Amino acid sequence: MKTTKGRPRQQDIAAIERKILEEAMAEFREHGFGGASLNRVVSAAGISKTTLYSRYSSKAELFIAIVQQQITDMAPDSVLPKTPDLETGLKAFANHILQKSLSDEMKDINRLMLSESVRFPELAAAAADRTARGIKRIAAYIETCADTDG
Repeated sequence: MKTTKGRPRQQDIAAIERKILEEAMAEFREHGFGGASLNRVVSAAGISKTTLYSRYSSKAELFIAIVQQQITDMAPDSVLPKTPDLETGLKAFANHILQKSLSDEMKDINRLMLSESVRFPELAAAAADRTARGIKRIAAYIETCADTDG
């Protein structure tokens, strides 16, 4: 990615965001939360510090963005049946979450949140938020099935 001065073009913004999160993920996985360096993220992503800090004001905010991206990636919409069916939907959702949870990336992030959450409470908060969102998603699906079944 070429570093340029000034505001990025609209079509480049999504690519910049992806690159930042990708490089930040690699940094956190390799060095842990405490050892991660935003300077290394900037260098690896080929961006300026201004670009990074205009999006994420702290290491914690950047880590939370990674967790938010994982939440989005785990969205069950693609695996749930078009016509709500509780048993089929719950099985599909459980298998989907299990498969995603067993990826090396997800295991590393979970390990990181668990091992460093005592020193960095913001990691525990990110984990709690991720869990709450998952519960809300499945509760909404159960509610949809209940409404469909009357």
